[in-house]
Amino acid sequence: MEPGVIGRFSAFALTASLLGALCVLQLFALWRSPAAWSPAVIAVSITPGESVTLGQHELAAPQADATHIALRRDTGGRWFARNISGARQLVLQRDGTDRRTGTISLVQGQQFRLGAALFSVNAADARSVSFSEGGRHWRYDGATLRRDGSAQPACPDARISSRLAADWNRLAPHALTLARPLTFGGNLYCGNRLGIEYVGYGSALLSRVKGQLLLSNSNGTPLSMSSAAGAYNLAQREEPLDSVTALVAGRTRFATRLQGNLLELRPLSHVALFADARNVLPPHVQWEWRQRQAWALPGGPAWWIALGLCGALSAAGALAWQRGHWPFVRDAGAAIRAASFATALLAIAGAAALILQRSATPPGIGWSILLAGAALWCCLLLPGRLTLVTAAGTLLLAVGLLAQLELGLGAMESSWLRHYQKTTALLAIGLGIGAHLRLRLRGRGGLMPQTRLEWMLALLAGCALVALLLQVLLGDETGVFDLQPVEFAKLALTALTAHCIAIGLGWDAAMLDHTRPAVRWFRLAAPAVLFVALLGLALVQVDDYSPLILLAVWSMAMAFACSIAAGRHAATASIVALACLAAGAVAYLRSAGAGEVAQWSFYADRFLVWLDPASHPHTGQQLLLGARAIAEGAWWGSDQLLGLSTMGQAAGGALQIPAVQDDFAPSFFMNRHGLLGALALWALQALFLVGVLQTAVRSYAASRQARDFRQAWMGRFRCFALCGGAAFVLGHFLLSWGTNLAIFPIMGQPMSFLSAGGSHLLFFICPLLAFSAISAQSLEEIQSCRSMSNTKC
Repeated sequence: MEPGVIGRFSAFALTASLLGALCVLQLFALWRSPAAWSPAVIAVSITPGESVTLGQHELAAPQADATHIALRRDTGGRWFARNISGARQLVLQRDGTDRRTGTISLVQGQQFRLGAALFSVNAADARSVSFSEGGRHWRYDGATLRRDGSAQPACPDARISSRLAADWNRLAPHALTLARPLTFGGNLYCGNRLGIEYVGYGSALLSRVKGQLLLSNSNGTPLSMSSAAGAYNLAQREEPLDSVTALVAGRTRFATRLQGNLLELRPLSHVALFADARNVLPPHVQWEWRQRQAWALPGGPAWWIALGLCGALSAAGALAWQRGHWPFVRDAGAAIRAASFATALLAIAGAAALILQRSATPPGIGWSILLAGAALWCCLLLPGRLTLVTAAGTLLLAVGLLAQLELGLGAMESSWLRHYQKTTALLAIGLGIGAHLRLRLRGRGGLMPQTRLEWMLALLAGCALVALLLQVLLGDETGVFDLQPVEFAKLALTALTAHCIAIGLGWDAAMLDHTRPAVRWFRLAAPAVLFVALLGLALVQVDDYSPLILLAVWSMAMAFACSIAAGRHAATASIVALACLAAGAVAYLRSAGAGEVAQWSFYADRFLVWLDPASHPHTGQQLLLGARAIAEGAWWGSDQLLGLSTMGQAAGGALQIPAVQDDFAPSFFMNRHGLLGALALWALQALFLVGVLQTAVRSYAASRQARDFRQAWMGRFRCFALCGGAAFVLGHFLLSWGTNLAIFPIMGQPMSFLSAGGSHLLFFICPLLAFSAISAQSLEEIQSCRSMSNTKC
């Protein structure tokens, strides 16, 4: 056997051994997890004329108040609910629409009183509300508050994003305005604030929600409403339960059903878990217990058949191809078709698991572990030479899944496991589609016409711009429709920029298509539109500056790669110097005093929390709790055994860290597995970036040796697309580690591969892994073709 073959086999054996160990650790954590019980049905029984109070204990709702809901039946037998919590909401669902109690849509002729101020509603519809108080006339359209016909000046503490949004709302048509709430209370008349003497800021809100203008009470300050029908306190208003199909207390959602004297509440999400089926309840409340089943199968259509069989078929198909044969078929073409069918089934299984989870009937956690294992082994065992990027990426995904499973099993609340199950479903979809494309493209020597690819990239960029616009109009900084269009836009920006750089480096002005300057400008400057859109979204929609840093890291990395490829050494040195200045600026900010930073107007509060978190008990808790969790982990983890003895056990105080499953996932990882585990993770992340850049360098070298201009362009495109993807991943690594280790102020960016899966995993990480594998596969085929002296290469 040749030395190179022996080395590749050793690398594969090492990667397979590590992946197998990580998969076994997931099953080990599941086996060691304690029994968990939760209420399947909460039955409330009261007779007409009686009432009962329910809270955190009776509802098994961890984030509800001790006394949260007051239920009452009138003499006619009708059920009514009232929110008695001063700080937490109660949401009722009717006709598929959620609406908070203590919320009302204003109509003409109503009056509402807040403190000593009495407001009279002069006109109201779905687009705007006009009201008056003390000789002043106000008009609010869901975006801008106008006082006596004029918009108010910006508040002194308004950020740049708020000022830009306010200016846009004044100029844009109503359909394109950004929803910004009107806030009552405080001492200032500015922006969308309406000051009221002796009333705290934010005591009431008037906001645009799903095409309606709704007035709501915010912090328990009495807000009285009066009309021809009478007067009442908005926060304490009772709501009938006749047509209510679901309610939310705290964050726990219940499906509701009325049966005479009985109200059945079926907990659907965010349900407290108990070590045994015993609980002391008031006489009006009864629980029907259920135990968490690791291998439970949901009812209804046979989704579980697809979920169970697809994972096995996917792994078996990939393994059979890796060994070079199919169990009953000797034809290589049939083996490819069978493996392609298996990868398609894997993606279908992931979609089925995601649908089941969205319908509140997820399969047992054991099936999710098998689905994750099938996806990872499918990625590893596909044909072709195992590259560094595939090996490191697969292991990083396995490490992230193990950490998310530990977090879910260690929390005594049902919702924590949904992060792991969502990640496994999205991973099966993304890796299944990527593996399918890789098999379909294997052995195809033809290249896609450049014009067709340009139209595809233009369509990709157009979809990204539409998605960003939808987020601005209908969503917020967390996304729209449970998706993050920013991740899709980063993918489109990377691909479009790589194409434009590839065209620019191979530009020949003598070519017929390049004789017009307008064509050159359009083909080389198209990414600027998408870049500006992302920059505008970061300034207007997002409440921190992490997208700006991500775009800065990406821009510098792409400029660095382009200057090296073009041989412009002065530009390369300038970029290196700029990076050094940025590192020096971080060190300077760290040494700056809080008094100096307080004078800034650009995100000064985040820097103050970073420099002195103890003086900010609310916003500084995330940083303090993360630091405490890291300190508990020390070098060897909280159990001093790299977390092996705490597999599947309680997660402890690390669960109290806000966004511990997302932005602060590294803090939990270091708490469980210590700094030694973090060092191993850093090494694996570095290997992944090296692997991506290695494939990029090989692609660029292949473009220099290409015999056809289309192959040269494709090689450059692959090189810069991989460089752009690596730059964004590097930015995520830097921001996440810097935030968790207090190197940077707190910024909301997930840790790639480690944080709970979502849009970043499906729309960026999985496409990057697939594109890297396809690029390496194409390079391998080109090299093999040239070794045979084929003139068609």
